[in-house]
Amino acid sequence: MDGVNKATPLVARILMSVIFIMAGFSKLTAAAATAGYFEALGIPMPGVSVYLVGLFELIAGLAVLVGFKARIAALLLALFCVASGFMAHFQPADQMQMTSFMKNLAMAGGYLYIWLHGPGAFAIDKD
Repeated sequence: MDGVNKATPLVARILMSVIFIMAGFSKLTAAAATAGYFEALGIPMPGVSVYLVGLFELIAGLAVLVGFKARIAALLLALFCVASGFMAHFQPADQMQMTSFMKNLAMAGGYLYIWLHGPGAFAIDKD
């Protein structure tokens, strides 16, 4: 594999992970506001769920970024994308929410690709 082909999975992991690293950090630093949103969505125990979701997003995003247990993290993030897409964004009458829903499905596809093919050459886990 030449240098470009070796670097491409790293670039893809950066692009795929940054959304969850930022979202997890945001949830953890603005927990009260996010808990209110979770409550409006009907998520159980929003005051606790916000920390669980925030930690999950941050840790799984970092795992994909550095390529540590990236296959497991990617599979979990794919499932999370689909579940959160249905829970928070599946509103067929609202075009903006449906765009967010479709974004979640597209990200799930990217994470499934990482799960299937691994993190690539520039990763902690070399598989």
